[in-house]
Amino acid sequence: MSDVLFHREDPGLGGFSVVTLDPRADAPLLHSWVTHPKAAYWLMQDADEAQVAHEYEKIAEHPHHDAFLGLHRGRPAFLVERYDPAHVELAGLYDHQAGDVGMHFLTAPSDRPVHGFTRAVITTVMEMLFADPATRRVVVEPDVRNTAVHALNAAVGFEVVGTIAKPEKEALLSICTRRQFEEAVRGAAL
Repeated sequence: MSDVLFHREDPGLGGFSVVTLDPRADAPLLHSWVTHPKAAYWLMQDADEAQVAHEYEKIAEHPHHDAFLGLHRGRPAFLVERYDPAHVELAGLYDHQAGDVGMHFLTAPSDRPVHGFTRAVITTVMEMLFADPATRRVVVEPDVRNTAVHALNAAVGFEVVGTIAKPEKEALLSICTRRQFEEAVRGAAL
């Protein structure tokens, strides 16, 4: 397992950590996650293990895109992608500002859902992104039909900017500043 790049203790659910993803070694695990029915919006439903490995090798080699494996209490539990929206995903599709960071996250499928788990994952991801002082805003572009993630995004401070057309989907562009995130997290703790 890679060195821990970021760690957060959730008051109710314990430790969440983020490590570097190994595209080849982690491909079997990632394949089981991204092809699961709950990952339909990840757009890899028909991918085989080699295609998943290849996709994450491309991300690892890309100068403006990274992928990470998220752990809960030391066990693989979520996937994170971080990207520069001026170069990846949103290039030319929105008013980019210095300090913008794009993000995708996916929680592992589970037969026994844990209340508050996905919220703890997105909070961990946001804290990791904002741990970099250069990050001023986090930008996301989920599918307009993905209402579950829209609710999660709103819960951690994202504000909807509008709908944008991407080649693979109609997306709900949303942005969260550091202040919006801190206020949302503080409000949730009350």
